[in-house]
Amino acid sequence: MDLSIASILALDGLTNGAVYALLALATVLVFAVTRVIFIPQGEFVAFGALTLALFQAGKVPGTVWFLLVLAGLAALADLVNGVRHHSSPRRIARQMLRTLAWPVIASAIAIWAAPRGLPLFAQALLTLALVTPFGSLIYRLAYESLADASVLVLLIVSVGVHFALVGLGLFFFGAEGFRNPSFWDARFSAGTVTLTGQALIIFLASIALIVLLYLFFERTLTGKALRATAVNRAGARLMGISSAGAGRLAFTMAALIGALSGLLIGPTTTIFYDSGFLIGLKGFVAAVFAGLSSYPLALAGALGVGLLESFSSFWASSFKEVIVFSSILPVLLWRSLSDPHREEH
Repeated sequence: MDLSIASILALDGLTNGAVYALLALATVLVFAVTRVIFIPQGEFVAFGALTLALFQAGKVPGTVWFLLVLAGLAALADLVNGVRHHSSPRRIARQMLRTLAWPVIASAIAIWAAPRGLPLFAQALLTLALVTPFGSLIYRLAYESLADASVLVLLIVSVGVHFALVGLGLFFFGAEGFRNPSFWDARFSAGTVTLTGQALIIFLASIALIVLLYLFFERTLTGKALRATAVNRAGARLMGISSAGAGRLAFTMAALIGALSGLLIGPTTTIFYDSGFLIGLKGFVAAVFAGLSSYPLALAGALGVGLLESFSSFWASSFKEVIVFSSILPVLLWRSLSDPHREEH
């Protein structure tokens, strides 16, 4: 291996690592606020990329119907909960309207826009509008009633949600893979290294989102409320911070990050209905490097995972996944030896 090959591999690794960083940050965010190890994070990536691909083909994506079904179930849950707590009909209707408003409006726009061949950027925004609400709806239907359960129970639920979403992905998108067009076709050369416009967009979008997340958590009241919930759920609840609201917001942000990651990675690789699992799992590996608690360490771990994957594909392409996922073992061993063991009550 010479310097030119190493530079190309490093650029490829950093590009992938930037996407893994977003997924790692989303994983850390969800776990810190809700204690959920959210295995289906990668499914948001696949849903985002494949929804955009169907828009490109002039078809109404299946995510529209899935979103409407989930919103309908959540609205039904609002009705049952309101009746159980003897709420007024007006209050129940208002809550149901809040639940249904965004999904119905986004779905109606998607059905209207699908055959009209809107510009790529407009289709990307519509994709984000469709996939982002999945986070809150999935949390409400699958996790909210189990918010105080053990981490093991929540993990089992995550496994079930993952399999359900993979099966629905096959139903909605089929087994065929899709590769989306690049958002920017420019190329920049520096010696033997060529930086594509899409790779530059990935870097800039990742940096911008990381900065926005930092400002959100440091400068906004809502962000500080999420941090308080992550530090002490019971204490935050006593201070008037809704743990259910914090969980919904955390899952919504995770869905947005996952959908955006799908839009970014879609032009660089072919995405299938089940591709999100491996992509999300690499983000999870990076999050484990950070102990599922530190955002800066998650970022560093994601870049390390990307570089490890890239160089492994050169030295032992058949075993690159094994090498990447095996790298988690020494980290787990080190954390097991260095951190005190605590029983969960």
